[in-house]
Amino acid sequence: MERRIGAAVLVIRDKAAIIKLNKIVSAHANIVIGRQGIPLQQKDINVITLVLEGSTDEIGSLTGQLGRLEGVQIKSALIKDEHYGS
Repeated sequence: MERRIGAAVLVIRDKAAIIKLNKIVSAHANIVIGRQGIPLQQKDINVITLVLEGSTDEIGSLTGQLGRLEGVQIKSALIKDEHYGS
């Protein structure tokens, strides 16, 4: 299966979604390379960036579940990982 490297940027407007978000990310820990969270207190939002490595199906599963959370917006970008020879 073709592997991809990518990033997902999440904007969280509803703090109640954070517990669900953390459970989903933890369930996909095998494809998460890195995570950075930044609170923007003056705007009452949080921004999380995830660096991902996995198949398009694995990454799509994670981003799809996160995108269905109430109060969460997500955008992602993927590139082909040439090191896998796919």
